[in-house]
Amino acid sequence: MTQAKAAWECIGCGRIEGVQPCIGICQDRRVEFVYASEYAQVVAQLQSVTALVRQLAWTHPINGEWEQSFRALQQRARRVLAASADANIVK
Repeated sequence: MTQAKAAWECIGCGRIEGVQPCIGICQDRRVEFVYASEYAQVVAQLQSVTALVRQLAWTHPINGEWEQSFRALQQRARRVLAASADANIVK
């Protein structure tokens, strides 16, 4: 997993600066950042969805019982979607 880097953010203009000193060859370039807490929420949601997809991929219902398995997977998918909607991640 990617490690978070500490930086300074200006509360006025939003400029982000790292803690490494400039050695005179730097160039400012446009980059995109996300807050670590938002990233952690997305990672948690992705793990839930991955677990659901893994279960779907490897579930083998007993003959004649596929509908019960399908309904159980639907319920689990609805719980994952509800949790993501509560966290404002996926709508």
